[in-house]
Amino acid sequence: MKITEIKCKTALSKSNLPGLDYSLNPYRGCQHTCAYCYVPNVMRIKRSNWGKFVDVKTNIPNVLSNELRRKKPGVVAISTVTDPYQPVEKKYKLTRYCLEQLLNHDFPVSIQTKSNLIIRDLDLISKFSEIEIMLSIGTLNDNERKQLEPYTSSISERFEVLKKFSEIGINTGVFFGPIYPTVTNENLCFLIDKFEKFGITEIMVDRFNLKPGIRESVISAISTNPFFLNKFSNNLQENYNSIRQKLDELSKNRNIKVVDAF
Repeated sequence: MKITEIKCKTALSKSNLPGLDYSLNPYRGCQHTCAYCYVPNVMRIKRSNWGKFVDVKTNIPNVLSNELRRKKPGVVAISTVTDPYQPVEKKYKLTRYCLEQLLNHDFPVSIQTKSNLIIRDLDLISKFSEIEIMLSIGTLNDNERKQLEPYTSSISERFEVLKKFSEIGINTGVFFGPIYPTVTNENLCFLIDKFEKFGITEIMVDRFNLKPGIRESVISAISTNPFFLNKFSNNLQENYNSIRQKLDELSKNRNIKVVDAF
């Protein structure tokens, strides 16, 4: 893994995602190395290089501080093209330092991650007047998670994050996606029960999109698992449509809002 310290000129960029005004990415590149990551396609980075480098924007807290003085208040998404709590954050703490600046200016924040490192910043996060924590979960099978998301926190660790934050009244949600093709209507009820148990108020749903480059990456990662391979050879869109409909049915009588990611 090549770690490079760089300087950035801007911290906040305009977000086109629903409900989000700005995006903030303290790092470029990601150590989580998820096989299905869409970022290489968006940023036009060779997929063979993805997961092998991280650029650390060492001056981003200062740049952010200056920008917040003149920016119109709006929801800041941390992060949109990298995980803000990937392992390198343990050393550099850029996400934490950026949170300090956002708190000083009372900007609303939305954090999405697959890492339990976020618990480290519970002290800061609990002070925001408006903040949302969203954990990405695409499966409840941790063996599957290890194959496609090898360097992320376990599923049980992610649920522990949700539990800790919901217990202190922080708005928590799940980015349920990309939904693994091994998820079926039969186990959705158990899944929703588990989400509700851990205080989740919103489920953002996303399908598994096997775009060029992503398909090859996923197939390579699961090549030794015939059962998993077979699931990915099925009609993913058809499976997703069925699950999406079932989610609406199951959430009707619960205090959980189900929305589409894109």
